[in-house]
Amino acid sequence: MAKSNGTNADDAILRAQGHKAAMPRLFSIVSTMGLMFCIMNAWVGSLGTFGQNLLYGGPQVVVFAALVAAFIQWVVTLGLSELASAFPSAGGQYHFVYILAPEKYKRFSAFIIGWMSVLAWWFATCAGLSLVAVSSTGLAAFVHPSYEPKNWHIYLCYLGVALVSVFPIFAFPKFVPKITTGSMYLSLGGFVAWFVVLLATKSEYNDGSFLTASNQGSSGWNQGTAWVLGISNAMYNYGGSDSPIHIAEEMHAPGRKLPIVMNSTMLIAVFTAVPMMVAAMLKIKDVDAVMNSGFPAIELLYQATGNRTLTIVMVVWLIIVYASCMPPQFVTAGRVTWAFARDRGTPFPDFFSHVDTKLQFPARATLLALVFISVYGLIYMASTTAFNSVITSAVLFLNVTLAAPQTILVLRGREKVLPQRPLRLGYVGGFCNIFSTLWVIVLVVLVCLPPVLPVTVGSMNWTSPILVGLFLLILAAWFAFGKQFEGPKIDWEMLNLANEEQSAFHIRRKSHH
Repeated sequence: MAKSNGTNADDAILRAQGHKAAMPRLFSIVSTMGLMFCIMNAWVGSLGTFGQNLLYGGPQVVVFAALVAAFIQWVVTLGLSELASAFPSAGGQYHFVYILAPEKYKRFSAFIIGWMSVLAWWFATCAGLSLVAVSSTGLAAFVHPSYEPKNWHIYLCYLGVALVSVFPIFAFPKFVPKITTGSMYLSLGGFVAWFVVLLATKSEYNDGSFLTASNQGSSGWNQGTAWVLGISNAMYNYGGSDSPIHIAEEMHAPGRKLPIVMNSTMLIAVFTAVPMMVAAMLKIKDVDAVMNSGFPAIELLYQATGNRTLTIVMVVWLIIVYASCMPPQFVTAGRVTWAFARDRGTPFPDFFSHVDTKLQFPARATLLALVFISVYGLIYMASTTAFNSVITSAVLFLNVTLAAPQTILVLRGREKVLPQRPLRLGYVGGFCNIFSTLWVIVLVVLVCLPPVLPVTVGSMNWTSPILVGLFLLILAAWFAFGKQFEGPKIDWEMLNLANEEQSAFHIRRKSHH
């Protein structure tokens, strides 16, 4: 009985936000953590981004930027998790913006944030796929030094990984939560293996002073700027902290569970990424060789172990972890697209908001994401720089969407617009909201700065024109089919009641046990 009462309360909260339950609630706390952990995969991300941070300021920036970036992302995530607790729905950020914004700006602002979310998730998935493809061909080049990866080899690999990732979502939709949980354990196992192998090898440890020495950068930026650029680069390690919100309608008691999932996964992220960077910096031998390597993680491990076979085995594990984290990204990309189509934010909304009755998940929206991602990958063959610049801009969009609803809270007053909710942050929430608003402005500026000075055409940062371009595309979409966009219809009284009931129901259940 307890379960069905809970489900009724969950469905009531969803109905109060103008939607009805469309999918079975299959995700538990652990499988939702699995989804978020795999998409964030902070220790893997840090092994991907530390080469650039060595350039910014040597080992000091590598270690401390990972720490500071984690703190920043946590503050932003904590503020967002309060909103998820108040309005759990697959739409996530654009949904919050629609609910919170003043009547006059509701539809326009939610439409912009909605498209930013959709594009960000599509491009983030492209980034993940290209990482698997580049790493795999990089490993092939490490094994056979005579092999030179061509761009079309990388694209074929990218396409292959995309199809393999989507296969289980369509073939075994009921098992997706088990897949996300399995991927999380595989990743945590990989973390332990890498950590132990790095520290247990015979090579000498670097001195502690090596880690804290300042002025080690060679990017041409002064130390302060290089530091902050290092932090913005390390933010990639902790991307995607909104992912669990997009499966809110597929879990029980999401208002209570989402904040737990979002904050505990951030905790695991910090305790895997930061120690991994410390271990890496204690064992690095030839900093220049690592910085200039096509795949810094291979070079680092090879320097630490001096053993080719062991290095190859460990890197294969790393690539398998990369790849096993692609299905959760496709799940999220599909859910975001579907939720937005349900509020009529996309072209052909009725077609794309369809939930397949047999598979019980939004198959069409997921396929749309797959088609977009496969076509976008073609740009990689023309220009790697263009491919990566657009992805950087889109990831920035994701950060903008995490801050936008919090900015509205700051401007309109939290108590005025927030309903009853399981997670009430009070003053801490106010701090998170203000901090997120200010940080995102800083981040936009940082992401547009060139990585090295002096700037050449080759090293120029194309992010700012691309940001403007993508934004203009979204504006064009607003004029083309924005009229049909509806946004969720909120019944405040019912939402307050249902949220209170959910908290009370949880307390009652505890007292029964």
